[in-house]
Amino acid sequence: MQGVAGMSDTAAIEKAISAARFHEMAAASGASLAAEPGRPLIVRVGKHLRGLFDRLIASSSQVANDAVLDVRDFPWTALLRDDWQAIRDEAIAVALREGAAPSLATISPDHRAIAEIGMWRSFFLWGYGFPIEENLARCPKTARLVAEVPGLVSAFFSILAPGTHIPDHRGVSKGLITCHLALIVPRDGDVRMRVGDRVVRWAEGETLVFDDTYRHEVWNETGGNRVVLLIQFERPLRRPGKWFADLFLGIARRSAFVREARDNVLAWNAAMKQLDI
Repeated sequence: MQGVAGMSDTAAIEKAISAARFHEMAAASGASLAAEPGRPLIVRVGKHLRGLFDRLIASSSQVANDAVLDVRDFPWTALLRDDWQAIRDEAIAVALREGAAPSLATISPDHRAIAEIGMWRSFFLWGYGFPIEENLARCPKTARLVAEVPGLVSAFFSILAPGTHIPDHRGVSKGLITCHLALIVPRDGDVRMRVGDRVVRWAEGETLVFDDTYRHEVWNETGGNRVVLLIQFERPLRRPGKWFADLFLGIARRSAFVREARDNVLAWNAAMKQLDI
């Protein structure tokens, strides 16, 4: 599909799908694109308690509590590095097709404050422990490798458009750790992330493991898409920290917020099928 008025093709597609039309197509498939919900209770209450929870979880951590962690503490990351080109090829084939990866703000309305429509896109494989079976089937190699991640919570191809700036923000729970496998890193400018007081850059085929409860922000000051396989997994914990982390994750997985995000992914896939993209 041809882009318009200087927009990328994927941005043009997203602009072309009006809210009403999207609802109509999604309804025909038995799903619905959820309107922006109120912040879930677990998030609103958790914001007031997470300082206490984070300290309890940190005191029980079996790995360092640093902003950027040593990949050698997570041996399974070697499996991703060994097969990164196969993962990259699947990402190019499925996630970079026009319209295949919706804006994260479309899927997760809670991200709209930091993710402008069309600038940060996501192709979900897993979300808070829920598999997106249709997408997994289209990425068999990636699906097999991601299944080897201990304590897997979420996994998706994360695509930052040229000129994207993700402003300063933090994750919701010290019980989760994030891993990036760099797949496409443009070299015609600077693409970087600040985590706490560390500034890091991606290298294709390498993994970066970090604690997203440290304030962090991202810049893509290049002319191309930065693409990573983003994985969130459970922090290795002893008790009592594990009790608190498991409680949070259990409530989050059952929340309407997570269910709606999953339904939005399915609705997007259904809509794209009806547009024959």
